[in-house]
Amino acid sequence: MSRAKWALIAILTLGLALRLYGLHSPVLDHPGWRQGDTAAIARNFATLNFNILYPQVDYDGPPPNYVELELQIVPFLAAAGYKIFGVHEVFGRLISIAFSLGTVAVLYWFGRLLFASTAIGLGAALAFAIFPGSVYYGRTFTPDTTMTFFLTAALYASARWILEAGIGSWRAWWPAAALTLLAILAKPVAALALVPVAVLLYRREGRAAFTRVQAWAFFVVAIVPYLAYDRFVSAQAEWKWASGITALHVIPSFLHSLVSLSGLASKMKYFLGAFDMLAHTMLGPVGFALALLGTLVLVATRPAGGADRRALVADYVLAWLIAGLAYAYVVVTVERVDYYLYPLVPVAALLSAYAVVELAGRVAPLPSRAVAAAAIAALILTLAVNELQIAPYYAYSKLNYRSARLLDRTLPPGAIVVMAHYDPSILYYINRKGWEEDPLLWTPFDEESAIKKGSRYFIAVENARFKHNAELYAWMQRFPVEGAQSLWPVYHTDPSMTVRNNP
Repeated sequence: MSRAKWALIAILTLGLALRLYGLHSPVLDHPGWRQGDTAAIARNFATLNFNILYPQVDYDGPPPNYVELELQIVPFLAAAGYKIFGVHEVFGRLISIAFSLGTVAVLYWFGRLLFASTAIGLGAALAFAIFPGSVYYGRTFTPDTTMTFFLTAALYASARWILEAGIGSWRAWWPAAALTLLAILAKPVAALALVPVAVLLYRREGRAAFTRVQAWAFFVVAIVPYLAYDRFVSAQAEWKWASGITALHVIPSFLHSLVSLSGLASKMKYFLGAFDMLAHTMLGPVGFALALLGTLVLVATRPAGGADRRALVADYVLAWLIAGLAYAYVVVTVERVDYYLYPLVPVAALLSAYAVVELAGRVAPLPSRAVAAAAIAALILTLAVNELQIAPYYAYSKLNYRSARLLDRTLPPGAIVVMAHYDPSILYYINRKGWEEDPLLWTPFDEESAIKKGSRYFIAVENARFKHNAELYAWMQRFPVEGAQSLWPVYHTDPSMTVRNNP
């Protein structure tokens, strides 16, 4: 086995070790709300309807609670494990770890292909293995790591198709098309991969590229199945998650930034905030600096004009970067969560490796013990800094976990509940269907409606906030309070058991 492959195995081992931390933690750690949804969908696949086309969450009333989301690859794979071994959330974490390490390996081959450099391939693999965002989210029960794997693999396969085999090759075409299709199904943000592919097609053969059957077939295969899937799940879903956020928040915010100076200023403020998240919790300060440096070096070393391979590669990588930043401007400035920047992490790994190898080749072309020692010291320091960025993410409330599990043991099986708190991860461990609501906004009318639909328990997770809703709090005093052992008051909302009817 070559030294490069041994080095890749060492990088994969390091990446695995970093991702195993907190493996058995409840899915209450960050981002609990997204992990809670994903875990609930997996459990519902296993216990209610083992059909990937019918994802269900635990809230929004009695089941079925079909939801409009991307193709639920991770929950469905986890549910398959549940069918054999029982419900254990660790399956979801292990699936994410496997896809995250898969991305590490793909980036090794990707770097070698693009830059004809084993060192850049290994550098890209190492960067992704230790970036704080890919370490942390690479072990969460969420779909984003899977999407990132398919996105990276799709762009790698597309580069092999266009640069190596040629646009007219069907043999190289189908892996590119299939992986792009899976990436978009895994999460539609992966559609940004279509931008660098289109740029590379054009740069390779100009307008003539788009007259080829393979080019048209690529975009049809990549896009049409997702549109069909989205139409299907939207027709049955009660909870319009994806289209609701897009229509109510993302599009209006973007349009407002085009016609209003205040809207543009607000958009730019949050766009800079996205860079702040990228520089800290996703890439880490060192990774962000190297990715920025790599971008500058790539632009500076790009051959001017022509169809030179280095120019094609530079344009491909830069198009990926620009598409990711455009997505961040439109979406992440509205949904301000750092893991929405995940599509930028693999390209940042490639750029970081390019910067290091290019500059090291000019400064210290011959390896030496001093250079090796400095590299190891820099790696250890970077790992320490990266860990500091994401350390708070591993924390979760053990009290909330114990209280939720206590209610799971004490509430009647199949009971429908109203949980006065927004957090699917807590509802997941209570293991009951029903509603999760803000206790300050929930009204007696809402509660009466829930009771008519079968709710028999009101769980005051945010009891102080609940008490500030004077009307609802006073109205709820007609019901007996149970769950004295729980952290949260639990009102028994069976109409036949109101306090005024008790002797």
